[in-house]
Amino acid sequence: MSKRIAICPGSFDPITNGHLDIIERAAAIFDEVIVAVLENSSKAPLFNVEERLSLIRDVTTHLPNVTADAFGGLLVEYAAKREAATIVRGLRAVSDFEYELQIASINKKLNENVETLFMMTNSQYSFLSSSIVKEVAKYGASVAELVPEQVEHALRQKYKVSQGQ
Repeated sequence: MSKRIAICPGSFDPITNGHLDIIERAAAIFDEVIVAVLENSSKAPLFNVEERLSLIRDVTTHLPNVTADAFGGLLVEYAAKREAATIVRGLRAVSDFEYELQIASINKKLNENVETLFMMTNSQYSFLSSSIVKEVAKYGASVAELVPEQVEHALRQKYKVSQGQ
């Protein structure tokens, strides 16, 4: 029997407790889960790709079947290269579904061998996004309940540096 490999793609700028919840649940279903950070040169992320990969690796050490990697280009091409048959996407609300359905549909058109699995986020994270976390952290408010401890520390360091403190 071949290994069941899944990819959890995203920007993860930074990884949140909502992301981690989806990754942990995917790790319980699949033999291997690759957390794939999209390299997108058109965005100006707070954390560079290497920093994001490092944070992901730090917060997933308790999951032996989870690895972190970066990719550019089409996700389905990356999935084929990594021999992954499933893309796992978290959904927070109906508005997420509309966008994700379009992406899943084009991915299926591009590679019929790759399936998309939607997981509903835990309701305690239904409002959570990396953008919200960065906005809260930028103004010095606590993000302790929103991100893993390592990410909270990295955010404090990043904003301390950017604010010249």
